[in-house]
Amino acid sequence: MISSTPSAPRAPAGDTDAKCIEEARAKSPVESSYSFEPQLHRELKERHVTMISIGGVIGTGLFLGTASALMEGGPLGLLLGYAFIGSMCYCVMVSVGEMISLLPLAGGHIRLAERFVDPAFSLAMGWNCWYSWTLTIPAELAAAATLIDFWQPGVDNAVWITMCLIVAIGINLFGVSMEKQSLCLRGSYVGCLFGDSLTSLPMSNTRSIKVITIVGLLILGIVLDLGGGPTHDRIGFRYWKEPGPFVQFDGIAGAKGRFLGFFRVLTQAAFSMIGTEVVAMAAAEAKDPRLTMPKAVRNVYIRILLFYIGGVFVIGLLVPSNEPLLNLDSSNASASPFVIAIEKAGIKGLASVINAALLTSAWSAASSDIYLSSRGLYGLALAGNAPKIFTLTSRSGLPYASVALSCAIGLLSYMVINTSSGIVFTWFADMTATAGLLAWFCVGVTYLRFRKGLKAQGIDRSTLVYTSRIQPYAAWWVVGASIVTLFFSGWEVFLRDSWSTSTFVTNYLPIMLFPVLFVISKILRGSSIVHPMEMDFKTGSV
Repeated sequence: MISSTPSAPRAPAGDTDAKCIEEARAKSPVESSYSFEPQLHRELKERHVTMISIGGVIGTGLFLGTASALMEGGPLGLLLGYAFIGSMCYCVMVSVGEMISLLPLAGGHIRLAERFVDPAFSLAMGWNCWYSWTLTIPAELAAAATLIDFWQPGVDNAVWITMCLIVAIGINLFGVSMEKQSLCLRGSYVGCLFGDSLTSLPMSNTRSIKVITIVGLLILGIVLDLGGGPTHDRIGFRYWKEPGPFVQFDGIAGAKGRFLGFFRVLTQAAFSMIGTEVVAMAAAEAKDPRLTMPKAVRNVYIRILLFYIGGVFVIGLLVPSNEPLLNLDSSNASASPFVIAIEKAGIKGLASVINAALLTSAWSAASSDIYLSSRGLYGLALAGNAPKIFTLTSRSGLPYASVALSCAIGLLSYMVINTSSGIVFTWFADMTATAGLLAWFCVGVTYLRFRKGLKAQGIDRSTLVYTSRIQPYAAWWVVGASIVTLFFSGWEVFLRDSWSTSTFVTNYLPIMLFPVLFVISKILRGSSIVHPMEMDFKTGSV
């Protein structure tokens, strides 16, 4: 085992004085924008890492967002779109897995970008990830309002937003224990980011509910398709024949219309899978990262095939692409495709049970996103990459300044007052997906630099903890596919008489912000690209 440079001294539990934090950072022997890295406790077991990787990425993207994707791409377009993004997701995990298994650093892929690419690149990546985590808050709240409309379609959605937001804020202000909050102050990234899911019974149960729900829906969907429902209607591939496997997007005839419909699916599919790579954050606190991280990476294809590909395949069998309730841009969009299928099958009562489970997923996700966003901002501030005001904490260790900003951004969900909750959900889902794809692009670039450093320093990849035979092609695929998907993410606004300011902003704003942050950081800090011979493969290795 390669010995690592000792970390900065750990701040005392409950000590919230920013001055102490600055002094601890100053004593660190490693000069880095993330140099304040207290010694972390390796307490996460394999089941914890598994639950983070599985439960953390099953949510409203799959349960609700697939409605618009099916409507715009058709059953085959939906399946191909998810397969395309799924291949990118797997390649991202393979890339980050090889790096994080060798260097299980606190901060995961963001720290790796600093070490192998450029500190300015890492800063832009960190803010991009925070942007993605933060905008998920209003997206989940809007999704919750859309799901509640299934029961009470006549009530103003602002009522449901208020109810969900008050509970989510209350949990973050009063429901997080002092001990858990102190994990953030001591630099415990995973305890901070995933503390709710690991130590809180409600959040742990929520993730279990999501996994059980999707498995149950897959089984039920196959039974209904084969005629096992109350009506005994054997559906088979009926909806693949009529209205057809593809949708002619915006009425555009021929292969062009089908291709454009398929491409519209990609952004929504990305929203469903974005966040899988966050499991890399767990490496610094895993009991045995040499064992747990490679296993988490190797099993990711099973999750993609079973939950995502299997899920959208079943949806395409059970619901026709011309079903009016699939249109999230309409005022009567009130259900997940799974709920629509159960209603059409005539199973009394089950639709409400499933919708309640999906609502629980969206509601808890909003609370977790406030927690994740606020602690992410707190971490950026500690590293000197955000204003120091966000390091302010209460006596109990609550970073109230960061929580306040995250909750304020959640107020954007009140945009449902002037439009439908489904439209608002789509806006924020698109923004989150774009930022997530940028993060994937950064992971691909970081791996290619990592590999270049290995080659320059004569380090044999066969000696690494985990390697993949499909590298470096996997990383190049991530980089290339991300660029293409990002570039065409809002292509419909460039069609004749189809300009939409909201669509343009939600799809292209993160793309414009990233280079701005990178250039500003380069100018202010004067950082340079890390030379391959200067890359550090020892500090923090296992």
